[in-house]
Amino acid sequence: MRFSSRGQVDPFIVMDVMEAARAAEAAGRHIIHMEVGQPSTPAPAAARAALAAALERDALGYTVALGLPALRQGIAALYQRWYGLDLDPARVIVTSGSSGAFLLAFAALFDADDRVALGEPGYPSYRQILRALSLTPVGIATRPQDRYQPRAQDIPDDVAGLIVASPGNPSGTMLGRQPLAELIHAAQTRAISFVSDEIYHGLHYEARAVSALEISDDLYVINSFSKYFSMTGWRVGWMVVPEGHIRTVERLAQNMFICPPHASQIAALAALDCIDELEANRAVYAENRQLMLDGLPKAGFTEIAPPRWRLLHLCRYRASRPGCARLRRRDPGRGRGRGHAGA
Repeated sequence: MRFSSRGQVDPFIVMDVMEAARAAEAAGRHIIHMEVGQPSTPAPAAARAALAAALERDALGYTVALGLPALRQGIAALYQRWYGLDLDPARVIVTSGSSGAFLLAFAALFDADDRVALGEPGYPSYRQILRALSLTPVGIATRPQDRYQPRAQDIPDDVAGLIVASPGNPSGTMLGRQPLAELIHAAQTRAISFVSDEIYHGLHYEARAVSALEISDDLYVINSFSKYFSMTGWRVGWMVVPEGHIRTVERLAQNMFICPPHASQIAALAALDCIDELEANRAVYAENRQLMLDGLPKAGFTEIAPPRWRLLHLCRYRASRPGCARLRRRDPGRGRGRGHAGA
C-alpha cells in the first residue's frame, strides 16, 4: 500500500530519544530522564482530587466540541488575572493539547501549498505539522543580538502566515511588547495570519510575558495546561480565536477530535484555582534556572541566551548531529538538557 507524500515527515527526535530511554529501562538500565520538556511535578493535588470525584460521580462521556463551558469561562478569567484582559469565553476553544490547537489553527487559516513563516531555531514540530497539511514552512534566521527572535523586517515575501513563540523554544527568550507589536502590525498590514504560541506563559522569572491578545484580537493564540499547570500527559490545551472564526474552528474540531478528553478537562478546571501550589513549583524552577546560569559558564558554555522563563537554555556548542546520535545510542539518558517536547 502506498504512502502519501505529505505523511513523510521527519521524526520528532526527542520522542525517539524517549523511546530509546524506555527500551534501555526495560532492559534493566537506570536512566536519568532529561529528554523531554516537562515539569517533574505532577498535576496539582486539587486537580487530581476533582477528577477522582468525577470518576465516581459521572460517566464522563463526550463534551461539546469546544470544551466544557465552565472551563472556557475559567480560561477567560485567567486572561483577566494574568493580563488584565476582558476576554469573551466564546472565543476560547479547548483542545487536545496545544498540538491539537496547531492542527485546528493551520487547517482553519491556510490552504494547501500556502507558505508559513517561523523563526529558526524553533519548535521542530511546527514544520512537520505544516508539511503534513501540505503547507510549506519558511524559516526566518534569527540572531543572537535579537535573542533568537524574529524581527518584523525579516518576514519573508509571499507567506500566508507567521508563527511566533514568546517565550521561545528552544531559546527561552521573550519578545517585549514593542517588538511583538511590530511583528503583529507588519503581518496584519500584509494580510498575513498571525499565530502566537504562548504555552510557556506563567513560567517567567523577570518581567511577565506579553500576550499577543494585549495588542490585537485579530490573531490566534495557542496555550496549554502542560507547562505552568504541570499537566503534560493529560493532553489538554486551548486556543483563542477571533469571533468570526469560532464556527469554522468548531466544525473542524467536531470532525477531527469530537471533543477534548473529558477527564482532562475536569482536572484542568480545578487546576486553574491551584495558584499557591503552582507558584511554589515555579519557585523551584527559578532555583534550578539559577544553578544552570551559574554552572554552564564553568562547564565551558560561554555564549548563553539567559532564559526569562522555565529551565531551558540555548547555548552555542560545537557538536555534529551524527556525534550526538552516537552519544544517544551509547547512553540514551544523556543529551541536550531538559528537552523540547512542546505541546
